[in-house]
Amino acid sequence: MAVRPDTKSKILNAAEKLFAERGFSETSLRLITSKAEVNLASVNYHFGSKKELIRAVLARYLDAFMPSASASLSQLTESSNLNDVFSCLVQPLLDLDQLHTDGTSNFLQLLGRGYIESQGHLRWFITTHYQEPLMEFVHAVQTCAPHIPAAEMFWRLHFTLGTVVFTMASSDALMEIAAADFKEQNDIEAVIRKLIPYMAAGVAVPVATI
Repeated sequence: MAVRPDTKSKILNAAEKLFAERGFSETSLRLITSKAEVNLASVNYHFGSKKELIRAVLARYLDAFMPSASASLSQLTESSNLNDVFSCLVQPLLDLDQLHTDGTSNFLQLLGRGYIESQGHLRWFITTHYQEPLMEFVHAVQTCAPHIPAAEMFWRLHFTLGTVVFTMASSDALMEIAAADFKEQNDIEAVIRKLIPYMAAGVAVPVATI
């Protein structure tokens, strides 16, 4: 017999779905409680505020993704390149589907919304609670592209995140177009792997001089 989710899990599941679809700002607590079929008091009891609920939704994924990504990055060698660095993130991302249905795409959309919308508290939460694995990734990228100044690297990594978020947000439509126009059959892994050489080239291209 299937185990019914407890109240806290029901709230998290409903919030994740709505946040990914509508965004954080456009999703009210009443909408979440309606979808989760719980009362507003239960949200306040388990999370205290909408901000804490947003962080809890992301933490379910980050707590699994960050250690896995860190372990993958630790396997890099001196001969590794940017393709290798970005490839380290693929399996940890795909494994998120084992946590929840559509976990990979949901996580990337939620992450992107945290940067696109006015969610400074979420960026603070991520950079403070997961600082070590984030720095490991940035260090790995900088090691493979030492010719890129730190300030320029800041911009390029944010452009890279934006590329990933846009692609994942429209991945279903993109796969349908590729199938109809080019007879390509892709899944989420294929889409992510298509991104890697593009991102690696964009991060590593020499800075233009005037």
